[in-house]
Amino acid sequence: MDLRDIQNLIRFVAKSGASEVKLEMEDVKITIKTSGEEGRPETVYVQQPVVTQGIPQAQLPIAPVIPVPVSDPASLVAKNQDDDENGKYITIKSPIIGTFYRRPAPNKPLFVEVGDNIVQGQTLCVIEAMKLFNEIESEVSGKIVKVLVDDSSPVEYDQPLFLVDPS
Repeated sequence: MDLRDIQNLIRFVAKSGASEVKLEMEDVKITIKTSGEEGRPETVYVQQPVVTQGIPQAQLPIAPVIPVPVSDPASLVAKNQDDDENGKYITIKSPIIGTFYRRPAPNKPLFVEVGDNIVQGQTLCVIEAMKLFNEIESEVSGKIVKVLVDDSSPVEYDQPLFLVDPS
């Protein structure tokens, strides 16, 4: 089971309204616990067995369960498509996997805020990948309508970061 499958499972559980879901398969055990507010996941537990040759499957040691707190449960749930107003906005997506930062350093101001006018080539954010900080520049000119990711959050390749009104 890969990360995309796990994220789809989290979205499904969030929409179902269940308070807790446990899934056990040969290679992984997943527990998703949701809070009372809109059924959003508050903690996701993923447990994988340690692979050891020569030991029967029933005797394989299990890696410890590591709770992964969900700092922004809404980021795991599919965004409401009504925000796009029928394709009026341009979505700026992440070109790489890494950690999204809205400012160049902790004590510096944000690159952009909602309502800011931007120009093509302007730096919008930084994504850290493998200890390298990659400046993400705007491909379009327009106005920032929405920031879709929280500061210091992990992002995936092609994940929407900003909505821009090009008009």
